[in-house]
Amino acid sequence: MSDAIRLVVPAQEDFRQIAHLVLGGLGVRAGLTYDDLDDLQTALDALLGCRDDSGDMHIQFDVHDDSVRSTVGPFDESQVDELESDSTALGLRRVLETVADGFEVERRDGDAWVVFTKRTNATAEAAS
Repeated sequence: MSDAIRLVVPAQEDFRQIAHLVLGGLGVRAGLTYDDLDDLQTALDALLGCRDDSGDMHIQFDVHDDSVRSTVGPFDESQVDELESDSTALGLRRVLETVADGFEVERRDGDAWVVFTKRTNATAEAAS
């Protein structure tokens, strides 16, 4: 199975729940465990919390048999600088390191986009 869902929501805090509802529905459809879904929602919430302005946030979820790849943006460079440092402080980098299996910052047209991947529990158990 490979599904992609694209969502555009206002960056304001009031609209973050829409992204959570879409992710929850996607998680049920994809058969994600509660822990996997909780990790994805934690990562998404941390990223959405970087912006609270009148612009739009673009979110894409690519669901595969063994993982979910999420792309969130756009961000100003300053909003995601921490992700490319070796900081051990409690912040965005630490959250993503804890709940995602990998993440990176991509640059597109002068903006930054954060891409993070979460392997599903079925994949993690098979790898053990």
